[in-house]
Amino acid sequence: MNQTERRKFLIKQLLSEYKDAAKVTIPEDSFQQKLLLRSLMNVREPAKISPEFQKVQDEYLKEEAIKKGIVKATTFSNGLSVWQGDITRLEVDAIVNAANSGMTGCYLPNHNCIDNAIHTFSGIELRNYCAQLMFEQGHPEETGQAKITPAYNLPSKYIIHTVGPIVEEKVTNEEKQQLTNCYLNSLILADEYNLSSIAFPCISTGVFHFPNELAAQIAVRTVKDYLNKNSQTSIKKVIFNVFKEKDKKIYEQLLNQNN
Repeated sequence: MNQTERRKFLIKQLLSEYKDAAKVTIPEDSFQQKLLLRSLMNVREPAKISPEFQKVQDEYLKEEAIKKGIVKATTFSNGLSVWQGDITRLEVDAIVNAANSGMTGCYLPNHNCIDNAIHTFSGIELRNYCAQLMFEQGHPEETGQAKITPAYNLPSKYIIHTVGPIVEEKVTNEEKQQLTNCYLNSLILADEYNLSSIAFPCISTGVFHFPNELAAQIAVRTVKDYLNKNSQTSIKKVIFNVFKEKDKKIYEQLLNQNN
């Protein structure tokens, strides 16, 4: 199969799970096909997939990752760096996902949040794995906690999922501590798995309303403190992944201080 054939196969298989599937016409345009496939993956509840589906999906997603371009962030002055772009392209030991308390991803079709992107491009196995974790835990994930999973079809080896605080009005001290815990618990997990490189997104900013500059200050301070206090840490590289230009400038300024 080529990529178009794989994509159409996956779409047809996912549509077959719905009783109104016959009403849906698969578009001829490849971009629209990609949107349809992603939306079907986004809304699908956790459930087993056939070996054939998994094989085709994995082949498709790995090829898509190559097409997007796999990035090795190798420029580090003191072990810390900032990189602007799609975190699902990074070839590191672990990328961090800004998850919600359900921990099984974003179910909004084609939503532009990092949770949606990570679950889309890693594949359906990730949602199933997370659903099993949450079933065994028996309750939603608490804010500031973190869990690690395989990365499946992403260039990274693992995904660390952490739940950031949602700011309603003015940031509270509790919310500051919760965001600190997101970074701290992610670093602890990375050390437990003997990982050497980890990439963090801007946790809790955007729709979670944590002020960008304050969030970055907490992120950089927590990471620096952890690395300075743990001489035996396995972590050698920490990447602060940003999407917006204003976040890039904030992190570059913070990382250039006291270097």
